[in-house]
Amino acid sequence: MSYVSNLFTGRSLLNGQRGFTLIELMIVLVIIGIVASIAYPSYTRYVQKSVRTDAHAGLMRAASELERCNTRAYSYANCDNVPTTSPEKHYTIEVATGDQNGGYTLTATTRSGQDDGCDEPLTLDAQGTQSPDECW
Repeated sequence: MSYVSNLFTGRSLLNGQRGFTLIELMIVLVIIGIVASIAYPSYTRYVQKSVRTDAHAGLMRAASELERCNTRAYSYANCDNVPTTSPEKHYTIEVATGDQNGGYTLTATTRSGQDDGCDEPLTLDAQGTQSPDECW
């Protein structure tokens, strides 16, 4: 009996198989492909939600600054501390004051391609109305 033998099969490594067959490699590649096709859409949804959370945080921060300004000056106009970008800089925040209810409307827009799930900009007004609904 040879000293170089496989303990599991009892075959000699000098006379037996030394590598993988093409079929075995193809099966591994198919399994990797199936796992990747399941994992990639989940990953892209996760990235979209994280980018959208950045917009939500920016809008809420801008709304709190506007409310703080309204508490001091009794007006939403001429507030200097309102942020113009979201915390992670994915979105630009615009402020429109003096709407029909005397409040404000905040709009968060992104560069193209960063939030493919939302076709419209995210908005938040003084009444707490958030739109579009599918993006909140």
